[in-house]
This record gives sequence, C-alpha cells and structure tokens, in this order.
Amino acid sequence: MKIPEQFDPIRPFEPDELPDVFDRLLQNEQFSSVLAYLYPDVPKEALAAKMHACKDNLDFQKTFCYGFLVQLLARLSKGCDIDIASLDTDSRYTFISNHRDIVLDSALLDKLLIDAGFNTTCEIAIGDNLLKLPWVKDLVRVNKSFIVERALSMREMLMASKRLSEYMHFVIAEKNDNVWIAQREGRAKDSNDRTQEAILKMMVMGGEGSIIDRLKQLHLVPLAISYEYDPCDYLKAAELQARRDNPSWQKGPMDDVTSMQTGIMGYKGHIHYQCADCIDSYLDTIPADTPKTELFRLIADHIDQQIFAGYRLYPNN
Repeated sequence: MKIPEQFDPIRPFEPDELPDVFDRLLQNEQFSSVLAYLYPDVPKEALAAKMHACKDNLDFQKTFCYGFLVQLLARLSKGCDIDIASLDTDSRYTFISNHRDIVLDSALLDKLLIDAGFNTTCEIAIGDNLLKLPWVKDLVRVNKSFIVERALSMREMLMASKRLSEYMHFVIAEKNDNVWIAQREGRAKDSNDRTQEAILKMMVMGGEGSIIDRLKQLHLVPLAISYEYDPCDYLKAAELQARRDNPSWQKGPMDDVTSMQTGIMGYKGHIHYQCADCIDSYLDTIPADTPKTELFRLIADHIDQQIFAGYRLYPNN
C-alpha cells in the first residue's frame, strides 16, 4: 500500500524501511545497552539476525515485544487480563483510554489483542515530547507508533492536528489497523480521568460528512485501564506538589525517562483492561440539531462514563 507522503513525518516505519532502521539502532550504544540488559545471555549478532528476520512491524512486536511483556508480567505483576467480549476481532477500532503508564498502557493492549484473537495490534499515538533521543524515536516508529506533534504555534498546531486526524482515519479505513490514543494529553496525575474535548475535535478534522459521521468512521471504543499498584504514584504526587507550589514549574529533561523506567520496572499487582461497547450506536442517538458546543461535551461525557464503569477496583482503592 502506498502511504501518502504527507504522513511521512509522523507515521510508523514501513516494512521496506526497517532494515536500515535496524542497522541504525544496532549501531547506537544506548540501544545496544538496552539489548544487553534485556538479553544478557544472547549474543548481539544473534539478536541482530533476529531483528533483520522481522518482515514487518507486527512481526517485530511478536518477536521481541510480546515475549518481553510476558516475562515482565510474570516478574512484576499478578497477571493482566482484558474483557473484550463486546468487540468483533475482525473489525478495527480506535481505543480511547485513561492514561496511567507512558509505555505499558498501549504495549499491554497490543499483547492482549493478540491473546484475544485479533490478527493485528494498534498503531499508537505518542507525543513528540517523549522522543528526545533519536534512537527512541526510531524504536517507537518500528513499534507501530505515530507521532503527535506538540509545542507548536497556533497555525502549526491546526495543520498538525488536521494531518494527525487524517492519518488516524487512514489507519482505520485504508490500513485496516487499530488505533490507541489517550483520552487526554499526558497522564492524569491525580487519576481524574476526563476526556478532553480537544481530542474529539481533532478527530473530526479528518474523514467525511458530519461530525457524527466522522467519529463513527473511527469506531471509538472507551477503554478503562486499572493497575492495582502504580509504580509512578510518588513521581506523580511530587509533580502535582511542585506545580501547586510553583505554577511555572517545568519538568526536567529526564523526568519522562525516569517515569518510563519506573513504570516498566515497578511492581504493578493485577492489571485489568475493560473494553466498553463501540460508541457508534450511541452516536446515532444524538439529535442532529445538537449545537456543536454541546455535542462534543455530550460525547466526552459518554466516553468518561463508560471508562468509569469499566474501572476494576482493588482492596487498596
């Protein structure tokens, strides 16, 4: 499939691009150190050969990411499961979820979709603020991530949002793949999970027809993610305290890296993913004359209620 060039700056790498990207990653000292840590008993040459044997991004996920997540869950959790009974494994969806962990929210969803019988995973929306290191940017684009551009001027933001929306529609309609996106920009540090209307407004910048038509083309599925323990809870609390004490406080250059490492390597207890019904049917019930300002609020509220209803409560809650 020919991907329109307008998506080149944000899309995941295509299969024919992977060999060069693999070479670039393997030549990077930091990435090589990560490989040595994850696979201490496997020679780098063997890992390189295994990488180059991957024919596409999904193959890379199944070969490397899936096994890593199985081992991670065995060591650092009580288990991870998903209720996906309301969905059709042959259909494609945009999963819109609460956001707890920078890396694992989407990574575990990919594993769970494979376990549930989907023949593909998700393309993952990730903010460019997390991609300061070139090798990390390469790796996430191998891992089916597309880039959400931030820190832009108003005009640039409008153009970037339109391209992002058009790409999401392209993934669902043309690439026949799923999408994962958080319900808000960044993690909810205080666990107050509310869908930002701006996310929905971005989604309707692409597609065709009315606002309702455009949202239905994405087949939105509210997804509740519940961790029994959040390894980053103290980091989130410290950030909230810092912002309260100093409204102009800014995160340091390594803060997100620390959160990623802590979230991955910390103990998580049990993890549950609860998929609500796709909201297409709900969208059909909204009166056609609903004002735009009220329309986005209604849809955001519905998504929130579905996520709230899907929470798994643990004894420590």
